[in-house]
Amino acid sequence: MTYQHPPRITVRAPQHLVASADHLATTAGNEMFARGGNAVDAAIATNAAIAVTGPHLCGMGGDLFALVHVDGEVFALNAAGQAGSGADAHALRSQGFTEMPFKLDIRSVTVPGCVDGWAALHERFGSLPLEVILAPAIQLASAGFPASSLLAGVGGRLDPTSRANLAELFDQATAPGSLVRRPGVALALADLAAGGRDTFYRGAFGDGLIQLGDGLFTESDLETSQATWVTPLTASVFGVDLHTVGPSTQGYLTLGSAHLIDQLHTSGEFPADPNSDEWAHLLIEASTAAGHDRPDRLHQHADGAALVAEIAGRIDQVDREQASNRWAPDRDGDTTYLCTAGRSGDGRMMGVSLIQSNASGLGSHLVEPNTGINLHNRGMGFNLHPGHPAELGPGRCPPHTLSAALATRDGELLSVFGTMGGDAQPQILLQVATRLFHHGQSPGMAINAGRWALKGPETGFDTWTAASGPTVSIEGHAAGSWISGLRDRGHMVSSTGPWDSGFGHAHAIVVEPNGPLAGAADPRTIVGSCAGR
Repeated sequence: MTYQHPPRITVRAPQHLVASADHLATTAGNEMFARGGNAVDAAIATNAAIAVTGPHLCGMGGDLFALVHVDGEVFALNAAGQAGSGADAHALRSQGFTEMPFKLDIRSVTVPGCVDGWAALHERFGSLPLEVILAPAIQLASAGFPASSLLAGVGGRLDPTSRANLAELFDQATAPGSLVRRPGVALALADLAAGGRDTFYRGAFGDGLIQLGDGLFTESDLETSQATWVTPLTASVFGVDLHTVGPSTQGYLTLGSAHLIDQLHTSGEFPADPNSDEWAHLLIEASTAAGHDRPDRLHQHADGAALVAEIAGRIDQVDREQASNRWAPDRDGDTTYLCTAGRSGDGRMMGVSLIQSNASGLGSHLVEPNTGINLHNRGMGFNLHPGHPAELGPGRCPPHTLSAALATRDGELLSVFGTMGGDAQPQILLQVATRLFHHGQSPGMAINAGRWALKGPETGFDTWTAASGPTVSIEGHAAGSWISGLRDRGHMVSSTGPWDSGFGHAHAIVVEPNGPLAGAADPRTIVGSCAGR
């Protein structure tokens, strides 16, 4: 078979690995290890660099979630920003809105939590000065970087208003390899390195956000950190402990659906061959059994452990033979996921699983005027139903798709893994986790394998409202039996080309039993890499 993008092999290294969707960012992370830093230093440097080079995926105007493993303990960070003090669902309803604006509307912008996430990670676990950690990103922003083919391709698809808003970026990113400079981002990073989070939220960026919001945001909205350390959500499945961040994000769906697959294995009903259509069918059934009621259940105060336990009890909703054709979340989203793992000078292993996003591609297509940082549209996760726990309101955090993952065995770090992919993230994570931990595949095999994802039957955004269930989209290099086999089981099936980024950008690092680290970056990123030493 001829592949559009050749598969990546598993990379191994004795001391440390970094995997990200941009080789320039991976290089920045490894530079921190070379300077004697740890996995958290490397993760911040990697994220800061891709925030410069990948504004179509993430940035300082977005949100962040992370998991950190150190000394036998898992720590979870929720750095998702809150709606501004001027958020008003009634005003939107009175203007005829039935759902949140998607783009070109400041009301879809919440206070970005990314920079507060970096600050929280650095304060608790960082070992290098912030000015050292951010130096590679500052250099990329000030001296310039070559536009990736993915970034260059975005500009031509923008409508005139969005293109005008983002002209500073796309007047430069006109073709793959075009040199792109982001001087405002370089100054924001330099200020952050010198003075900490307040120089960002209460400096030029914060001033511009308040100005752009025209009453939506106040100075007090930006004074308090958007980052909170929370209890990780954990489930024992596949002989390992899987960890994620709980609500406001949808990570509970990965744990719940994995519980269902683990039960099928225990009862002898799960196939040994991941290339069989039965394997794909049962994972689809588990995913829709877990996620069909997400809009009604997910909000910032939801009890994640209770949701996982409830899903684990839905084994009777998994039809072993035929498609249930339940609705399932399928909103697309562009995000970046990265992971780092490495041994410190005393031999201790630390791992970081970090996910960071603008929500959908370039986010709101609005730009903070002082720094040129594009702003996310994470507020689209709110709804406008009066009295609903996820209704837009001042100080509230919207439901989130971002789902970092981490696995331990007997308390020791086993793997950091995750993916971009909007609502499909739990579906992709279930496939990757099943391959890694149930089938024992290498990171390269698990990441390269063809995937399925659920898509709305009409617009791609109507999974919850359409009259029929979702279509199962099959990636072009997936097992040949999936298309006909799933159709025979009653699934509505479509297919795409191989190595399609619509199936996520997943990366994984695994600590192998004999000591080395093994990892893989997703070939669907085109410019991503996994590297270390």
